Amino acid sequence: MIRIHHLENSRSQRILWLLEELALPYEVVRYERDPETMLAPDALRTIHPLGKSPVLEEDGIIVAETGAIIEYIIDTHGGGRLKPPAGTAEARAWTYWMHYAEGSAMLPLLLKLIFQRMPQNANPLMRPLVKGVSSRAEAGFVDPRIREHVEYWESALAETGWFAGAEFTAADIIMSFPLEAAADRAGAGAYRNISDFLQRVHARPAYAAALERGGPYAYA
Repeated sequence: MIRIHHLENSRSQRILWLLEELALPYEVVRYERDPETMLAPDALRTIHPLGKSPVLEEDGIIVAETGAIIEYIIDTHGGGRLKPPAGTAEARAWTYWMHYAEGSAMLPLLLKLIFQRMPQNANPLMRPLVKGVSSRAEAGFVDPRIREHVEYWESALAETGWFAGAEFTAADIIMSFPLEAAADRAGAGAYRNISDFLQRVHARPAYAAALERGGPYAYA
């Protein structure tokens, strides 16, 4: 039995979605964030030293990091599903997006979230100053970087509507979170191809089933 250590309102929701797409049996061990810090609980550190989610357990094997978990599941249980044939241009695109999603795509979105929250967490007397600094950082650096990525996604989706060929694959699963986050934080939902992509993936039965297993999902 596959066991997924799943943190509420986190990127680990994609792993549950993948397992639902493949119709694989699995167990969910849910963890709740600290209501003040929004950090993961220390209990996750008993599974992985960094205390991050998701973490997969199966037959004594422990795999962390979303991309690595997806590749493990596809290679071990996929049976050729949700990944293009090896050696094809689509397979190379699949590998690229698998690494890009958690590498290049997430950094500016994380910075956006940090700068948005900085004024809220500042001392009330310092809040106007902190807000001014964070607003300038967003406008001068973060927002332009996010816009570059959003326009890149819009272009990448133009031909087929998917990221790695003409069919839905695990590359679309891992890329869903950056697009959801950018739609929520940076107006990416105004782009037609991105909006259409999100509507298609949100309509998939496996996506809905994963939400039922994982609980509430907020990517803001």
